[in-house]
Amino acid sequence: MPVYEMTAYPKTLELDGESITIMPLRAEHESALLDFFLRVSEEDRFYLKEDVTSPRVISRWISELDYDRALPLLAVNEAGQVVADGTLMRSRAGARKHIGEVRIVVDPRYRQHGIGSAVIRELAEIAHETGLEKLVAEVVDAPRSRAIATMQALGFVQIATLPNHAKDVAGRPCDIVISELSLGRWSEWWQMRR
Repeated sequence: MPVYEMTAYPKTLELDGESITIMPLRAEHESALLDFFLRVSEEDRFYLKEDVTSPRVISRWISELDYDRALPLLAVNEAGQVVADGTLMRSRAGARKHIGEVRIVVDPRYRQHGIGSAVIRELAEIAHETGLEKLVAEVVDAPRSRAIATMQALGFVQIATLPNHAKDVAGRPCDIVISELSLGRWSEWWQMRR
């Protein structure tokens, strides 16, 4: 799988009247990324796979940056604050090398403004250009979560539900919903919408 050249970034988008710059995570973003995760609610952080409030975790991410394995894109506002973090995870070998996984976290104040969707579209475009055929997203179907509806609006199709495979912050069981996006069809559809 070819390594994606990051020459398309930084890319500035106008979303809801605000300039948002999309760019790959770099070493100089370490403190801004930590500040971002500290602004995200404890409930939202509860569903993430690591303790993103730990400076050690963020420092490890920075020191282990490998865009061929995990490509994190940040959305940054005009004040220099990270307002979204999306990652494309790629397997480099074996039976799943044609599939990528996307993960996204958006600052609560910036939700429902198209920022998360913009970051996912950028990741899907990168995935398609590097030869991936499908993207997969796992979302905890927690109360008040709009993530599943957002993924569906972007063309993701629900392919599985894992009943009661997660718990919310109150300890109530939640489903994990797995969705996929076929990149060939998505790319054709997205090009027509431009």
